[in-house]
Amino acid sequence: MNALWLENNVIALREVPPPRKQQEAVIKIRKAGICSTDLELVKGYYPYTGILGHEFVGEVISSPLPPAEERGVRVGDRVVGEINAVCNECEQCLNGRPTHCESRTVLGIVNRDGVFAEFTALPIANLHRVPASVPDEMAVFTEPLAAALEIQQQVQVKPADRVLLVGAGRLGQLIAQTLALTGCDLHVVARHKRQQDLLKGRGIRLISEEEIQPWRWDIVIEATGSPDGFMLARRAIRPRGTLVLKSTYKGEMNVNFSSIVVDEVVVVGSRCGPFEPALRLMESGRVDPTVLIDSEFSLGEALEAFKRAAEPGALKVLVSP
Repeated sequence: MNALWLENNVIALREVPPPRKQQEAVIKIRKAGICSTDLELVKGYYPYTGILGHEFVGEVISSPLPPAEERGVRVGDRVVGEINAVCNECEQCLNGRPTHCESRTVLGIVNRDGVFAEFTALPIANLHRVPASVPDEMAVFTEPLAAALEIQQQVQVKPADRVLLVGAGRLGQLIAQTLALTGCDLHVVARHKRQQDLLKGRGIRLISEEEIQPWRWDIVIEATGSPDGFMLARRAIRPRGTLVLKSTYKGEMNVNFSSIVVDEVVVVGSRCGPFEPALRLMESGRVDPTVLIDSEFSLGEALEAFKRAAEPGALKVLVSP
């Protein structure tokens, strides 16, 4: 099959064998999305060799289980998939923390080929059926929308809370849409005009960096992935406030931890989230991620797709085999 292969920080199209895993479902990819993690992997954020990509919607073409045991997912179903494949036997899995499985593989990120290909493979337990009313263009956003919702799994966001979101890129836009549903006093730092226009179109308030009062915000979410974004978020959070880090940072970063201790700031790292609530939000129309689609390329044009996704201000770029 054709696939986009990463090796030594170079991406190239190549022919590779299709996935053949006896204990996993094989999925034909319908659409896949490029995210910031994919771009950072190409830059060397994490040592990975293999097929890139982890955001997808596809169709199950084979299953390792008999139909009676397929857990609600059958051959022919449209599906999305959780990216962490876990052992269910280690300390983390047995204590309810499977996304931190000690021997996990991660779709297109850690020791598992991803979805910028014609086919991929995942355990049946990772798959979720896509409601008929949710089109492919929407379903492909399930993984990042679930990641946005994880914030509310970890932190109680109340209507009276003053919430600051720093960063309005691919993930930041979804975080803003989901936080707006809580009724909180939300303001978003967005640098690019298209980002600003999308937020204003949903009635979400913008704030410039110069307008941010330090030591005033109950909850601050950092979603830029840059040291400058982190420092802005750190200055904004009030004593005993909650700082949510939704970014991974390449290399080391200088942080004044003494001030975090003195201010008794709660720091929350936030990663993967719940798929079923994400699908329900899209099915109900309460969240519309399709407004983020920037452009779409064929798999044969994947190199051009990555160039487009890396341009400043670019939002979601899709790849369709």
